[in-house]
Amino acid sequence: MLNEAEDRVARLSRPQIYLLLILRIVVGWHFLSEGLAKLLSPGWSAAGYLEVSRWLFSGVFHWIAATPSVLKVVDFLNIWGLILIGLGLMLGCLTRVAAIAGILLLAVYYVGNPPLSGVGLALPTEGSYVIVDKNIVELFALAVLAVFPTGTYWGLDRLIFGKKEEKPKTEVPGDIRRESAEPDRLLSPKPSRRELVQSLGGVPFLGAFAVAVIRKEHWKSYEAKNLIDAVTNASTKALDVASLKDLKGKIPHGEIKGTAFSRLILGGNILSGYTHARDLIYVSKLVKAYHSKERIFATLLLGEKCGINTLLTNPILATLIDEYWKRKIGKIQWISDCVALNYDEKGAHAIPYQQFLDRIKRAIDYGACACYVQGETADYFIRQGQPDSIAKALDFIRQHRIIAGIGAHDIETIQACVKAGFEPDFWMKTLHHHKYWSARHPEWHDNMYCNKPAETIDFMKTLKQPWIAFKVLAAGAIPPKDGFRYAFENGADFVCAGTYDFQMVDNVNSTLDILKSDLKRERPWMGGPLIA
Repeated sequence: MLNEAEDRVARLSRPQIYLLLILRIVVGWHFLSEGLAKLLSPGWSAAGYLEVSRWLFSGVFHWIAATPSVLKVVDFLNIWGLILIGLGLMLGCLTRVAAIAGILLLAVYYVGNPPLSGVGLALPTEGSYVIVDKNIVELFALAVLAVFPTGTYWGLDRLIFGKKEEKPKTEVPGDIRRESAEPDRLLSPKPSRRELVQSLGGVPFLGAFAVAVIRKEHWKSYEAKNLIDAVTNASTKALDVASLKDLKGKIPHGEIKGTAFSRLILGGNILSGYTHARDLIYVSKLVKAYHSKERIFATLLLGEKCGINTLLTNPILATLIDEYWKRKIGKIQWISDCVALNYDEKGAHAIPYQQFLDRIKRAIDYGACACYVQGETADYFIRQGQPDSIAKALDFIRQHRIIAGIGAHDIETIQACVKAGFEPDFWMKTLHHHKYWSARHPEWHDNMYCNKPAETIDFMKTLKQPWIAFKVLAAGAIPPKDGFRYAFENGADFVCAGTYDFQMVDNVNSTLDILKSDLKRERPWMGGPLIA
């Protein structure tokens, strides 16, 4: 006997049925592709999605993410749930069961991170809006498919349930009989050739899906075989991203003025879109597009899980950091660079000094644990013969009981500050070697940030305050393993480096390997010994 839902399908017109069939195929295609993408991605886990949950059942989601054995089961169910639901919908096999399972899975996704103001991670980007997101849209599409399960008309359900008792012939009103899709033959106990073709109707779509996947994987294989080795060239040979399961340990900490700072500090330029990309003018826009709010939050949280407890950035990210704290995603502290310059086609020029102090105050008001006179700003004041401007900024920061520092690109700036008797709580100084190709350019084109590395190393040996080295990778021109080792061996107590999420674990592991090795370091560690 046809049940009520199957009766509804039988009473629909052919165009209505075909539209439902197309809806079933495309939703199934999406589920299957999502499942296979996760299955074929090394190290994929739902942990990151669960960790940033801040709505209903967030405690349960956090517990799952923090319990490896449970997380492994959840990952398995997630992957194979998506795959089986996708197959069921595409083939019309147990269609109603697949639709209901999909509804439940999408409901979990929505509750985990809903697009609600102050709760969800999503910005108003494609697929995620206010209250409604793509999960909700697809959930209601599956609800329609659950009410109108088309598998008995075009799918394997026709064979699975086709041996039920044949529908008795009864009088049916003419208008319904005209609209029906041959209801007496829908569940024939002995399917005809036509019925068999309809039962296997989803197979060609599954074949098309398989061809698309094979072509995609073939292209990936071509890339993997033919791209240049990433060790010697900018092109990458493999796109695998190290995950937390590959983490060798957590970054050790040191102290500045009684506050613990991780020896590797995240640089904020990348997050805010300032990349020092030399003449690659599209890169900054590309990075800004990549670093949505949710991506920034996920990057900071990943850094914290690796033991990094500090971000160094311009106050431009202050409101995001404040939201990151208020939503209790993480606790990362931040150091603010304090800039007193504006830039135009004529170069740098100082802003009114009160405006400079207002910038510092903004950083303090938004919870910065430390502030420092930014490198180019300090360089400018020294070149202009205005060391008092640096002194006033230090005093202003300390009046608010905040750790105060001085930054510089030029070693002459540090020397002038020491000569003037300044004693900041820490120094920010660029440090990198010149063994990279763009360093050989005769003129400066955003390609060099430490003009005198040998002189920098020699002078910084004489200072007793902790030293945070930055631009240690020459804005991406030097590999982290090389740049980090050079900085730590030559006296830096902390290293600040911009790090994408997909670089995080690799950079942390490189730092750990370097710090655990036999460093050829002459300058004593400032900020205490290496501690975890």
